[in-house]
Amino acid sequence: MILSAFSGLASGLSLIVAIGAQNAFVLRQGILRSHVVLVVAVCAVSDLLLIVLGVAGIGVLIERAPAVLDVVRWAGAAFLLGYGGLAAMRAVRGAQLAQPGVRQGGTRLAALGTCLSLTWLNPHVYLDTVLLLGSLAGTHGAEGRWWFAAGAGLGSIAWFAALGAGARYLAPLFERRNAWRVLDAGIAAVMITLAVLLVA
Repeated sequence: MILSAFSGLASGLSLIVAIGAQNAFVLRQGILRSHVVLVVAVCAVSDLLLIVLGVAGIGVLIERAPAVLDVVRWAGAAFLLGYGGLAAMRAVRGAQLAQPGVRQGGTRLAALGTCLSLTWLNPHVYLDTVLLLGSLAGTHGAEGRWWFAAGAGLGSIAWFAALGAGARYLAPLFERRNAWRVLDAGIAAVMITLAVLLVA
């Protein structure tokens, strides 16, 4: 059981600790100290739900209905292109964190909508959490697979919490306009690259 949980933790972290749409958004909101708890909670709960669905066997249904992933793929690509374009415009304009601690990352509703879109319109999330983690969990037997899921879920919660909370320590760096330009240019590059890869 402990081995299954540890395997789930390691597998979950290996998939989630990477530069991607979700992580870039959490990092930006964390630096701005804007709706961080909400964003972290949405990302973690979404991952937990997808992991449970994968371990429960929903991944088999998705494999048998590729049209569902096609719809999500094109919708996700369109959203990522739009978000990448906005990040590129911010990089050109430049921004500045004039008053650290003051929320400048948009409304709660906007943060929630963006976070949900970056999570649920990203086919890679389904491939990683539902299909891959679901398949790996299946190798641990009927009881062990749920320990595997618990470990993967713990990894997801720990990562998003650490990223959201730790980002605030970068705030002094982002009092400079050029730092924001570099971050937003990087976010734009990640989003646009992911969008292209989705439809390539």
